[in-house]
Amino acid sequence: MREMNVSRHGQSAGEAPRPEGAEIGRRRLLKTAVFGGAAVGLAGGATAALVKSAPAGEAATAGAGRAGSGGSASAAGSAAGASASTSASTTASASSSASASTSAHAGGSATPDHAAMSAGTANGFVHPGMLHTQADLDRMAARVEAGAQPWTAGWNRLTASSLSRSTWKANAQVTVYRGSGTPENYAAMFYDIHAAYQNALRWKITGDSAHGDAARDVLNAWSATMKTLTGSGDRFIAAGIYGYQFANAAELMRGYPGFDLARFQSFMTEVFYPLNDSFLTKHNGAFITNYWASWDQLTMASILAIGILCDEQAKVNQAVDYFKSGGGMGSITHAAPVLYSAGLAQWVEAGRDQGHATLGIGLTAVICEMAWNQGIDLYGYDNNRFMGAAEYVAKYNLGNEVPYTSFTWYYGAPGVWSGSQSFTAAGADSRGSIRPIWEMPYNHYAKRRGLAVPNLAAIAATVRPEGGGGDYGGASGGFDQLGHGTLTFTR
Repeated sequence: MREMNVSRHGQSAGEAPRPEGAEIGRRRLLKTAVFGGAAVGLAGGATAALVKSAPAGEAATAGAGRAGSGGSASAAGSAAGASASTSASTTASASSSASASTSAHAGGSATPDHAAMSAGTANGFVHPGMLHTQADLDRMAARVEAGAQPWTAGWNRLTASSLSRSTWKANAQVTVYRGSGTPENYAAMFYDIHAAYQNALRWKITGDSAHGDAARDVLNAWSATMKTLTGSGDRFIAAGIYGYQFANAAELMRGYPGFDLARFQSFMTEVFYPLNDSFLTKHNGAFITNYWASWDQLTMASILAIGILCDEQAKVNQAVDYFKSGGGMGSITHAAPVLYSAGLAQWVEAGRDQGHATLGIGLTAVICEMAWNQGIDLYGYDNNRFMGAAEYVAKYNLGNEVPYTSFTWYYGAPGVWSGSQSFTAAGADSRGSIRPIWEMPYNHYAKRRGLAVPNLAAIAATVRPEGGGGDYGGASGGFDQLGHGTLTFTR
């Protein structure tokens, strides 16, 4: 995933000067939608069409509509005269009794089974409790020891990775840059994150302290060394993706001898979270509609993960509130704005291309899984809205046709530039993209919930056994997901 910064005429940022704070990434958001008769419902089931409107005199602020900690957000189109019917904001939190905040959804209601999870802390958080609980790790260990499939195939995929070797050494940087026009060195960070995560998994499953030591040493090196994350607008991508991934690796190492958890928590809150919060608040000085859904989603994932790692309920609330009612396109009713009678929900980046559509599905699954493990049901929120979106993207990437309702996307920054682009069909670019993202939502909906998800089942089978970082190319896109879902999520 790589973003270029563009001038008002579309050139790279280096070709035309831009006002400070007006740097805009090219992954912009849908401004508003023009819905046709094919749609059964939109924005939480309402049947009213969104109102198409250009940026109203370029006067709106880019931060409009942001849901802060414990707060509600205004409609995404408020910055540009657009309006939408959205679900009311609800603050969902993991209580001290670890009960789940659930919505009514098809196929019955299900809540996280905390009786089978790790012990909760005094303030109600479950640890480990991000992508994996202790019950999950125990299941993996038992299945691998028994030689059961498909866990063993997933395990073999993990152990074949050079990143999972206990001899891995950290390459920590003081300043990390991401984005065109900067001395980019962020690859050092994502390689080390995946090495830490993969070694942590191997330690958790086998008890081999050589892998635990390797993971610990990588994490300690980064928290002791790195001070700044910067670059172009892409620095927000780095803060989001690598923030949630770093936090997940650290969560697995919580309590390990010699791991400096307190320093790592400070590292996350001082280096990563400020960028996360700034993006959801200000959207890099752009119209809130400027950035595509995946920017919000990677940011929510990081805020949620940091909140869990640091036992900070306000951060968890911030991510959950934004997921439900945030003003940007990453909130679920904006990310999946059109519902169809066949149980599908159009994904907002599906018209753009499938590389980004699948990225967003993977990121949203991460958010839902981490929330679930803290007693918050975002998978089932708004009548399983995310399930319909995942089925939609899976179906199209399996080579099947999907219904599509045209929309127009508006982009730009107040007083700087603006434009629009219309999409009339699902984008064929990168169709069939392979990402290790499908086991997570498939196993939740099909195995935990017992719901029919034929497209998720089919696409998960095509990728199984899922690999992880280093298995899907050496560029950053191959490290957007932690992966290894066949081993970790098969139930």
